Amino acid sequence: MKLYTIDTGFFKLDGGAMFGVVPKSIWQKTNPADERNLCTWATRLLLIEDGKRLTLIDTALGDKQDDKFFSYYFRHGDATLDQSLAQHGFHRDDITDVILTHLHFDHCGGAVVREGDQLRPAFKNAQFWSNEKHWNWAMNPNPREKASFLKENMVPIQESGQLRFFTETEIYAPDITMRYAYGHTEAMMLPQITYKGKTILYMADLLPSVGHIPLPYVMSYDVRPLTTMEERKSYWEEIVDNDYILFLEHDPVHACCRLQRTDRGIRLLDSFSLDDI
Repeated sequence: MKLYTIDTGFFKLDGGAMFGVVPKSIWQKTNPADERNLCTWATRLLLIEDGKRLTLIDTALGDKQDDKFFSYYFRHGDATLDQSLAQHGFHRDDITDVILTHLHFDHCGGAVVREGDQLRPAFKNAQFWSNEKHWNWAMNPNPREKASFLKENMVPIQESGQLRFFTETEIYAPDITMRYAYGHTEAMMLPQITYKGKTILYMADLLPSVGHIPLPYVMSYDVRPLTTMEERKSYWEEIVDNDYILFLEHDPVHACCRLQRTDRGIRLLDSFSLDDI
């Protein structure tokens, strides 16, 4: 098995929304905001080469939305999905599987592309993996998440016949299993990977950045913030006890990190790139 970091650039979101009840005077120390109170976030993906399977976890924002849509999110940076794949010797047509941790547009927008007036899956040879609980939740969105669940990111995949669902106990591959969290959104998946004798947990939006490690640092986007805090408490203990490596999808600086216990609670131990593992 080989793992590759796939950088696809950056975008911006409101700092207050990203840190919930935590005051700006505190969170801006780790995630400085611009004059509009917007913080920069990465769209960093993970590619897994394992035998005949080439699996991409999440697909970032994509580029099929109109200028008005992207004017809210200020995409920037030189990296793109195709360029990052090419740097490792791959093309999007080589992808055999796409695991969508959840269906918020910044995680699945790149799963579908626009060709003229038509929308089609961006990875023509891939199976797209979700789970039925989350898929149904996203297709029938609540008012709080409606702006994040865009039908154009989902319907073309469903209509293509390329959609597959995990069961909650299903093992994707001998060294890859799905974990779940329910605070950010219903049944968000956290792929857990055994690699070089280490356990890597893909954090999706359970841990957007190292600035979110303290338990109360919960996003306003989470539909069940108290559930998120309980999930984080349980996961953080397991992570420290077992020395897991965390892969961070949104941290603009840190790709991977480990946690440690301190007299202030569980905090950052160190951070590093995937290549350093």
